Amino acid sequence: MNVSEPADPGLVALAQDFREALRHSIYLVRRLDADGELSAAQLSTLKMLMEGGPTSREPSGVRVGDIARNLGVKVPSATEQIIKLERAGLARREPDPHDARAVRVALTEAGLAAVDAANERRNAVMAGILSSLSGVDRAALAAALPVIGKINATLQA
Repeated sequence: MNVSEPADPGLVALAQDFREALRHSIYLVRRLDADGELSAAQLSTLKMLMEGGPTSREPSGVRVGDIARNLGVKVPSATEQIIKLERAGLARREPDPHDARAVRVALTEAGLAAVDAANERRNAVMAGILSSLSGVDRAALAAALPVIGKINATLQA
């Protein structure tokens, strides 16, 4: 990402509006399953473990440092979340086969079931919200998703 170039004021304003909309959406999405058994941070961690599972090119699991970076927290805070998930039987820690000093965290079958259940509840709530939108608004949202995906891919790189 090149941030040294002076930005077009229109782009800066769009960037601010987009970031604020995302920030607000994140807060609201975290409340979709307020009655669920998992906190938003725990669910985010479990989803990360799903993405870094045996189907990825990496060994099973995700390194603790990567979890911390993705959550935007320090390693001790991520470790605290992982310990809670491990005690609940939703995750397990394993040695990293490529680095004896590192630990990977993997999703258990119970963790996968918990993510699936939370996704079903959250999707049902969101579908109810989206049903209140007009067809034009739904089409605009669907058209924006690939653009948001491109932004995410750029940020992830």
